[in-house]
Amino acid sequence: MGGVRQQLMAAVLVAVALMATAAEGYITQKTWGAIRRANRAGPFVGLVVPNTYEMVPVLESPSFVASKSIPNMDIQGRRFRFGTIEGQSVVMVMTGLSMLNAGLTTQMLLSLFRVKGIVHWGIAGNANEDLQIGDVTIPEYWAHVSLWNWQRFGDGKDNELSLEAAGDYTREYGFLNFSDYTVGQSNPALSANQLNSIWYQPEEIFPKSGEPEERQHAFWVPASKRYYELAKKLEGMELPACVNATTCLPRAPRVTRVSKGCSANVFLDNAEYRQFLRKQFGCTPVEMESAAVALVAHTQGVPFLTIRSLSDLAGGGSALGNEASTFLDIAAQNAVTVMLKFVPLLGKSGSEMDDGAAADM
Repeated sequence: MGGVRQQLMAAVLVAVALMATAAEGYITQKTWGAIRRANRAGPFVGLVVPNTYEMVPVLESPSFVASKSIPNMDIQGRRFRFGTIEGQSVVMVMTGLSMLNAGLTTQMLLSLFRVKGIVHWGIAGNANEDLQIGDVTIPEYWAHVSLWNWQRFGDGKDNELSLEAAGDYTREYGFLNFSDYTVGQSNPALSANQLNSIWYQPEEIFPKSGEPEERQHAFWVPASKRYYELAKKLEGMELPACVNATTCLPRAPRVTRVSKGCSANVFLDNAEYRQFLRKQFGCTPVEMESAAVALVAHTQGVPFLTIRSLSDLAGGGSALGNEASTFLDIAAQNAVTVMLKFVPLLGKSGSEMDDGAAADM
């Protein structure tokens, strides 16, 4: 009997020990110790990249020098890589595809490490026909354009949306009416579509500078004023125009600051919707992550900038044929080249406040 009691007591003690371990959180004490050691090299410029083909050129570049003491750290499915770019301390992390991955990873980066600013880069579809594949765009504002209020059939633009009176939704940012895109129908009565309309909505945000649980709203999220001004120095950079000896772009790519970029959990390969986004919102790059990075940085009061190279004209319409697959590598490399030139411009200030976070918010 005593043996049974001892076994039961041992089982209880093991269970309590397991509960105590769980109470410390998923990140172990050993990992927290490694995080503290890594932060001694900070503050860092946080480098946030969506995919491997946009990250590998950085790892292969002589401009990036990996840390000898802590080259990388794996935490909750993310690998954080430490090093310098021309003396600037950086920590780089790959997010994976989509707004959810980008937002989650950016918040992890800011919660774990001493980050004074964020630089995000990658490729994007193009909604601005004045630009071409290979051009590198640096938007001043970002919006998430896949948060909608889907209006019931029979209601129109003058009808209040569900929960609009409570401040949950708005008609401020415009709508897309599906019947406007019915093929071969000119009579509105015949072309009415039961999908009706979607109204674009701002994000609910809870800024670090605000009161907890008191929501604010954000549709257009501004990049850091300081970072955006510094990016002007990148205009005029020489970038390659050829994939190989026989496949070249019509002209050499350019670096250009633009007004607006748009993100959504949508791979956009539709010319009509591309043209709608351009007309309605003035977007140039259209892609799947930057607005999430922007929203997290904005709520945490951290300056950020996004660099996106155009890999295709979203939905086609170009004489370049299958642009996305043909020019993916050169577009990704151009984004990396511009990022590597931008990061050293930020200086080596040891204070996050000195990098303009307070002024930008």
